[in-house]
Amino acid sequence: MSDAEAETDVETTPSDGTDADASLAAFQFADSFLPVGTYTLSYGLEQFAAAERVDDADNLHALLVDYLRRQVGPCDVVALAAAWERADDEDALDRLAAVDERQRSVTLPKEFRESSEKSGRRLLELVVETTDDRVVKAYHDRVVAGEVPGNHAVALGLVARREGITRDRACLLACHSFVVGLLGAAQRLVRLTHTDAQRLLTELRPVIADVCEAYAGRDPAAMAPFAPLVDVMGMKHERAQRRLFVS
Repeated sequence: MSDAEAETDVETTPSDGTDADASLAAFQFADSFLPVGTYTLSYGLEQFAAAERVDDADNLHALLVDYLRRQVGPCDVVALAAAWERADDEDALDRLAAVDERQRSVTLPKEFRESSEKSGRRLLELVVETTDDRVVKAYHDRVVAGEVPGNHAVALGLVARREGITRDRACLLACHSFVVGLLGAAQRLVRLTHTDAQRLLTELRPVIADVCEAYAGRDPAAMAPFAPLVDVMGMKHERAQRRLFVS
């Protein structure tokens, strides 16, 4: 094939604008540039570092695996996927609210609940301010009125569905963003270079994929994170005299 023929072939290849929009939306929601406050959160990692339980890349890797398999997967991924399934129209918002309430009830540390609700509310607010989606606005109104918690995973599931992002991609996005957030926190807390952080992010890809496959689609009634030490560290962080992070 000549260069001219190749160029013609590329130019006439149809593209799916909707899929492109969804991909770009996914990139936007996964970017740490998104101003929802997640960069202020360590979800107990700060307390792990203060107790010298995490001080290098190796034990950070082990902790992140536990976070993903024992907390993020059985809680956030379940909530996000269930919210995505219930985000088709305004008539489904009561069922969406039930998922939201379930996540709040199974999240034990106060800081974790408050952080999730604040970042979720901010995400909904951003989407309301930048789009005209009536379903997101209706749910945001409920959050503002104090009728529902507005957990971040639920908000992200709702927004992802409305933006055309697939359920599975939204779950991957959430886990990736969680890990990136904790790696960013770790760089301020332990000996971790930028290269170390990228290596860990690469090594955790199969764990993220496994977690999403295992927990997406589970009944939200079975939502049950079980990471006792993470919960304890989160609760201890609430009483720490010096804190760099909100959680």
